[in-house]
Amino acid sequence: MILADTSVWVDHFRKKDAELYRQLQRNNISIHPFVVTELVLGNLPKRQKTIAYLDLLPMAKVAQMGEVRRMVEAHALFQRGIGFVEAHLIASTLITPHTVLWSRDKRLRGIAKTFGVNADVS
Repeated sequence: MILADTSVWVDHFRKKDAELYRQLQRNNISIHPFVVTELVLGNLPKRQKTIAYLDLLPMAKVAQMGEVRRMVEAHALFQRGIGFVEAHLIASTLITPHTVLWSRDKRLRGIAKTFGVNADVS
C-alpha cells in the first residue's frame, strides 16, 4: 500500500497526476487523516465529492503522540526540516504493515528512505 502525502495530492488536484490515478485504479493508495485535514483546508475541486472520496480510501494507522515523540528522539529527527504532520506520516507508515510513503518533499523522502519506507513512485 502507498500512503500518498499532501504534496502528491495537491499536485494531482492542480494537474491530474497519471501515476496517482493509476495507483488509485489499482487500489494501492491509502490516506492519513492529517493529510485529509491539510487538504480540506485548501481549495479542492468539487469539494464535497472530493472529501467524500478521500474518506473512502483505506486509512493508514495513526501513531500515538508518544510513539511519534519516541521516534523523533530515537532517530534524531529534530532539526531535519520536517514538521509535525511529516513525522506522523513516517510513524504511521512504520506501524501500518506493507506500507510505503510517497512524497514530493525531498527532505521527507530522504528521511523515509533511511527507514526503508520511501515509495519509489515516479
